[in-house]
Amino acid sequence: MQKILPAISSLKQFEVFLQSKYEIGVYLEIHISQLANIHKLASKHKKKMIYHVDLIHGLKNDDYATEYICQQFDPYGLISTKSSVILKAKQKGVIAIQRMFLIDSHALDRSYRLIEKTKPDYIEVLPGAMPWMIKEVKEKTNIKIFAGGLIRTKNEVEEALHAGADAITTSKQELWEL
Repeated sequence: MQKILPAISSLKQFEVFLQSKYEIGVYLEIHISQLANIHKLASKHKKKMIYHVDLIHGLKNDDYATEYICQQFDPYGLISTKSSVILKAKQKGVIAIQRMFLIDSHALDRSYRLIEKTKPDYIEVLPGAMPWMIKEVKEKTNIKIFAGGLIRTKNEVEEALHAGADAITTSKQELWEL
């Protein structure tokens, strides 16, 4: 797995990603009407896409939507906070990434319970600029980690990777050059 996962939230960023050295990208915000074109362009450029199901406008983030995305757009992976999305992605043989927000102890405990139930392939920890929490989550779950959110410098990328993150998701294009 590549260490930097470009996180894309606009067609302009997507065009930059298509010309990049990276094979895998994460599409954050997208309208349902753009999915077919994004899929076609990604396939043409031999890119693998991970879609954040919760941020696809015009599509409910549930297991029916997940099945539709898997059948129509052959994603490399899907990210969601919803257990039904994670379970359906796994059923369809798509990499399932459970998004986990490090807000407070209550949210952390709730996330651990959800992860125990869904057993995702990866956990995306946000914010990723908290290396001590990346280490804790990795030790507690024994699941591979993506760190994302508020990672702004090369040093923060290195700290997250050193703490146990397997990859960094970032929309900060300067970090795509690392």
